Amino acid sequence: MYPKPYLEYLILFHAERDYFECHEILEEYWKESPPKQRQAVWVALIQIAVSLYHQRRGNFAGAGKMMRSAIDGVTREKQQIERLGLDHAAMLDTLIQIQAEQEAHKPYHSIRLPIADPELLAACRQLSLARGLSFDRESDLENDYLLHKHTLRDRSEVVAERLRRLDERNQERTRNPASDT
Repeated sequence: MYPKPYLEYLILFHAERDYFECHEILEEYWKESPPKQRQAVWVALIQIAVSLYHQRRGNFAGAGKMMRSAIDGVTREKQQIERLGLDHAAMLDTLIQIQAEQEAHKPYHSIRLPIADPELLAACRQLSLARGLSFDRESDLENDYLLHKHTLRDRSEVVAERLRRLDERNQERTRNPASDT
């Protein structure tokens, strides 16, 4: 029916309000496709989550920039948005309203992506319930980890992988010094 990472995105977006993980999940899925086959609709959905993450933290400049890009993407991807079970017109209206609020530096509030497919909505509610979560719950504005996840998360695996790649490049340069020029 729908890709599993997309369902996960919707649950993270509506039941957990973990916009950082929304970005991570869909970016990973988007990157699974070869570069020339990557669908722009995923980028638009990622940008919506990133925009709300920034707004929730009070970064209105970052929020506005991401929301403008998201609106452009959603506008261009009408058929894809609808294939994902979302109401395109209602989604654009919601995003334009949020953009206006961001430009006015109004505080964040939770929104709902307009799910038009009743089966998709039922699946999201059921999966949320199975996790002990309520679909459409409000964001926990007291949860510092949720609000500042990009600075507080464990990045040891990412750092270790970067160091490993750097070491590989250094070893390659040592073996092939002529390739540096």
